[in-house]
Amino acid sequence: MTEKRIRMRTVFLGGAFTFLFFLLLLRVFWIQTVNAQWLLEKAQLQWERNDTLQPKRGTIFDRNGELLAYTSKAYTVIAKLRPLSKKDEDYVDRAFEAAQKLAPILGMSTDRITKLIEDGKAAKRGQVELRPGGWKIDEDKAEEIAKLAIPGIILYPETKRYYPNDAFAAHVLGYTDLDDKAVMGIEKVFDERLQGTDGKLRVLKDQRGFKLPAAGSEDDFIPARDGDNIYLTIDYQIQNYVEDALNNITKKYKANGISVIVADPHSGEILAMANRPHFSPNKYQDITNWTNFAISNTFEPGSTFKIVTLAAAIEEGAYRNDLTYMSGTYRRDALGPPIRDHNQGKGWGTISYLRGVQESSNVLFTILGYENLGKDKLYEYLQKFGFGQQTGIGLPGEASAELRDKERLYPRDVASMTFGQGVVVTAIQQVAAVSAVANGGELVKPYVVKEIRDAQTGEVIERTERTVKRRVISEETAKQTRDILESVVDEGTGSFYRIEGYHVAGKTGTAQVVGANGRYLANKHIYSFIGFAPKDDPKFVVYVMVDQPNVSNFGGRDIVAPIFKHIMENSLQYKKVSPDLEAETIDVEETDAIAIPDLSGKTPVIAEEMLKQVKLRLKVVGTGSKIVGQYPRPGEEVIAGSVLYVITDKVDEDYLPDFTGQTLREVMEYSSMMGLSLDVHGKGYVVSQNIEEGTRVKRGGQLAVELKPRSNQLEDERITEEEEQQETELEESDEAEEEVSGDVDNQER
Repeated sequence: MTEKRIRMRTVFLGGAFTFLFFLLLLRVFWIQTVNAQWLLEKAQLQWERNDTLQPKRGTIFDRNGELLAYTSKAYTVIAKLRPLSKKDEDYVDRAFEAAQKLAPILGMSTDRITKLIEDGKAAKRGQVELRPGGWKIDEDKAEEIAKLAIPGIILYPETKRYYPNDAFAAHVLGYTDLDDKAVMGIEKVFDERLQGTDGKLRVLKDQRGFKLPAAGSEDDFIPARDGDNIYLTIDYQIQNYVEDALNNITKKYKANGISVIVADPHSGEILAMANRPHFSPNKYQDITNWTNFAISNTFEPGSTFKIVTLAAAIEEGAYRNDLTYMSGTYRRDALGPPIRDHNQGKGWGTISYLRGVQESSNVLFTILGYENLGKDKLYEYLQKFGFGQQTGIGLPGEASAELRDKERLYPRDVASMTFGQGVVVTAIQQVAAVSAVANGGELVKPYVVKEIRDAQTGEVIERTERTVKRRVISEETAKQTRDILESVVDEGTGSFYRIEGYHVAGKTGTAQVVGANGRYLANKHIYSFIGFAPKDDPKFVVYVMVDQPNVSNFGGRDIVAPIFKHIMENSLQYKKVSPDLEAETIDVEETDAIAIPDLSGKTPVIAEEMLKQVKLRLKVVGTGSKIVGQYPRPGEEVIAGSVLYVITDKVDEDYLPDFTGQTLREVMEYSSMMGLSLDVHGKGYVVSQNIEEGTRVKRGGQLAVELKPRSNQLEDERITEEEEQQETELEESDEAEEEVSGDVDNQER
C-alpha cells in the first residue's frame, strides 16, 4: 500500500513537472515570438534615448535687412530647494538672503522671491522657478547672477524672442509670449514658417548610463530645420519718421487713437504703419490695448472720402471745373433737413465746381454723388474702390467695414455718403482707394511681407508680387483728380500741408463721431488728411488719422499737418526724390500789371521784402509768424501800389488798419478774414471808418465804413461802371468768398 502510494505520488509529481515545463516552453515561445517586439521596445528604453532638437525661430527684417525681431539665448532662474545627498550643500538654505541679492536684478520684491522659495519648500518640491522676473532673462542679467555665486541658484539655458527697437512697428510685428506662442501680427500669421521643423538625436547608453556610439543609421540624427526669415515691406527709416512724429504729438495732445500708414501707391507695399496707443512686444504682459487701429478700427471718414465721389463723377462725365452751383445749402423734399456746407450753411455764393472742391463743399458733393451719379452708380464705385471688403493686407484682425445694403439706403443716406457720413471705412481701405488715384487708376492690393528666405542659405523661397485687383478709373480721370487735389493743397482747405519744392495733392477730413445711441456726439471729431507726392509721379501716400483729440475748440490741422509734413518731407529727402516744383522767384517787368507772388509759409518780414521788389504794399492780418493765406490770390494781376492782405496763423485779434482810399472789395476781404460784420454806407472809396486805425479788434466785431466817389473820376462812363460793380458787390456781400487758404474760423474739412 505504501509502495503504491509512493508510485502514485511519483507519477503525479512527474506529470506536474512535465506540465510546468510545458508551460515554461509555451511562455518562452510567447515571449520570443508573439511579444518580442514589446519587450524589445521596453529594453530600448533602458539603453536608448531620443532627444528632440529645437529649431531656431526665424528672424524678421525690414525691407533693407534691418533687424526687427530675433531669437537669442535666455536663462530661467531656478532655486534648488533641498540637497540630493547628505554631502550636497548646493541648495538654497537661507531664502531671505538669496532673495535680497536677486531682487534688484530680477525686478521683483524680496518678499515675493522669499515667498516663492518658502512655499516650494513647504510643498516639498525639489526646485522652483523664480517667475516672472527670473523667467527667460537675458545674458547680461544671467552673468550678474552667476557672479553672485548664490548656493542653489541655477541658470537653466533657454531661448527668448527679442524686439531690439522695442515698440517700433509693434502692431505689424506682433509678439510671442514666453512660451514661444505667437499671439498677433506677422509673428502669428507666419508662425508655421517662422517655427521651423524639429530635429532628432538618438543616443545609446550602457547599464551604467554612459553614452555608447550609435549604429550609424541615418535615423540616428535628423537635424532641426530653422524657421524661415521674413523680410517686410516696412522701411526702417520711414517707420522711424512715423514713430518720431507720433511720439512728439502724443506728448503734446491726448487723443483716443492715432493711426498713420505710409504706402507705395504703385506697388501696394506698406512702408510704415503705426498707432497710438501702442505697446512694447518685449513687455507684452503690460499690454492693455493691442488693437491695430490702422486695419481693425472702423469709422466715418468725413471729407477724405470725397476723393472717391470726385473721381467717380469725373469718370462718368458728371464734373467740370468751370461748372457753377449755389453753395450753402441743398434742399430736396426726399432728403428731409437741408444738406449744409461746413461753415454753418453760409457757403460762398455761386461758385465753380473747382472752388467747391477746394472749399470741401458738402453741397457740391451731394450734387455730384446723389444728383448726378445716383444711388446705383455711386454704390458701384464704392465697391470698385474696395470699400465693404477686406483689402487682404495679410495682417490678422482686418475689418471689412461692410457697406450697408444698397436696397435699404434712404435718399438721405446716399446724400450723406457722398461726403463721408453714414459710411464706415478702415484706414487701410482709404489708403488703397486713394492709391488708385495716385497710381493712374488701378486698385492694388496692399501687403506687408516682401519676401521669405531660407535661414541657412539666404535663398528667396517666396516673393510677394504686385497684385492689381481691377482698374477703377481711367488714367485721364486719375490725372484730373490729382490736379484738383493739388489745388486743394495749394488754394483750398489743405494749404497747411504744402511742402517746399514738391507738388502735393491731398484732402483734409473732419468726421463727427457717432455715439452709442447712434447720434453724433457734440465736439467729438476724427481729424484726418490723406495726401501723396510728387503729384504726377507719387512715391508715397501718407494717411494720418487722429481720433478725438482732447482739446476743446480745436482745429485738427494743428495735430495732423505736423505729422504729415514731418513724414512726407523726410521720406522724400531720404529717398532722394528730386523736387518737382521750381523755387519761387519774382520776375517783375516794367509794366503796369504785376503778378501777385505766393506768400504762403513765409514770415511777414520776408513777405514785405518780396513785395517791395514789385512795388506792392503789405497789410498783415493777425499776430502770427507764418502766413497761411492772402488776398488777392497768387497769380492775379494788380497795379503798382496795390495793397496785398495776408493772414497769419494767429488771427484771434488784430490792429485795425486805415482803410482810407481803399475799395469796397478790399474792405470786404479784410472783414471776411477777421470775421467782422461789415456795415457799408455810400459808394466809391473809403473816406471814414467807425474804428480808429491801430485799435485792437477781435473776431466777430463790427466795422462800419463810409464810401464816396473820387472827384477826379466822375466821368459818366467811369462812374456808371464803378457804381454798377459796387452795387453788385453790395448785393453779394453776405456771400463774400473767403479767398484765404485754410478756414479762418479754425475749422478744417
